[in-house]
Amino acid sequence: MRFLFKTDYEDDIRLFPHSGYIVSYGVLLALLVIAPFVLSSYIVSQLVFVCIYATVGVGLMILTGFTGQASLGHAAFLAIGAYTAAYLQQFNVPFPVYFLAAGLLTGVVGALVGFPALRLQGIYLVIATISFAFIVEEILARWESVTHGNEGMRVKTMTLFGSAVPRDGPVFYFLCLSVLTLTIVGTLNLLRSPTGRAFVAIRDSETAARSMGINVSLYKVKSFAISAAITGFAGVLFAHKLSFISPEMFTLQLSIEFIIVILIGGTFSLHGAVLGAIFLVMIDPFLTYLKDDVPGIIAGVAATFGAGKATADSIQSNAAAFASANGLKGAIYGIIIVLFVLFEPLGLYGRWLKIKLFFQLFPLYKRATFKRQKIYVKSERNR
Repeated sequence: MRFLFKTDYEDDIRLFPHSGYIVSYGVLLALLVIAPFVLSSYIVSQLVFVCIYATVGVGLMILTGFTGQASLGHAAFLAIGAYTAAYLQQFNVPFPVYFLAAGLLTGVVGALVGFPALRLQGIYLVIATISFAFIVEEILARWESVTHGNEGMRVKTMTLFGSAVPRDGPVFYFLCLSVLTLTIVGTLNLLRSPTGRAFVAIRDSETAARSMGINVSLYKVKSFAISAAITGFAGVLFAHKLSFISPEMFTLQLSIEFIIVILIGGTFSLHGAVLGAIFLVMIDPFLTYLKDDVPGIIAGVAATFGAGKATADSIQSNAAAFASANGLKGAIYGIIIVLFVLFEPLGLYGRWLKIKLFFQLFPLYKRATFKRQKIYVKSERNR
């Protein structure tokens, strides 16, 4: 078991608390670097989506997890970044330029959304961000001269330094991995800065933050802008990965999936954004397995226990109909969210922390170590 004795403030804000973190992240990065050369193209494609969704999750984590501002409109920010890239491509703008332009434009829009939301909290802020998402979706469908309306837009293959970068190639994978890595490192440094500490102070108590001289309105707008800009960067990669974008791809369901990323992964940790993205990407293969293979397995088990051929066929058809039912994906999302809220509010990363602490303190571990203390401060009523 490792004990860390912090003797000054620099120890408390150090990027890597000890050398073990450097070794662990170094091994993980090495495995990710060799992944496209040893794994199938399908798995590498799924890893690309993990990188894109994790980048969005990190951006949403800044706003929701560290500043305490709820949002169900991040699909709109992703759409703005994607459509900016697709539109500027028509004028042969190089990738680095429209990549930065998409992030900048999305950040400006995020700041503009943040201003009206300054007086809103809780469910009212959620309603405001949902309204913004609907407005953007309607604009994308109606502004046909720019977005081509519901017909959508083709996104040409990315060109980087004069060379084509196919969406299924290792170069595109490394680009997405680099963007995610830089986003995580940048966010970690942001949270160690006065701006990041102001975000956390606002999340914990706006009243206490004001009493310490923090301009709450300014930092809320900053949080919206930074979160939106990161999502805009991810939108560019998202557009290139799919090679086609249309308004119906950026619906409220996509915003809910982004919320699921941070709820399941862990609301207060950047590790949680990555874990939640992995979980989200695994849902679709699971549904495909549930629809294609599980009915046959169930029918085979029924036949093993003596069911006739007609009965087994009926069971298989009923199971296939259930697995193909509309809304099954949303129902699975709902059940998973309820289970995590009830039994593991800290998400997958919180569960990993408990497992790690169990082995560190064994046999002295106490089950109540992570139990929430029901202590309420009177000033919290005025948050």
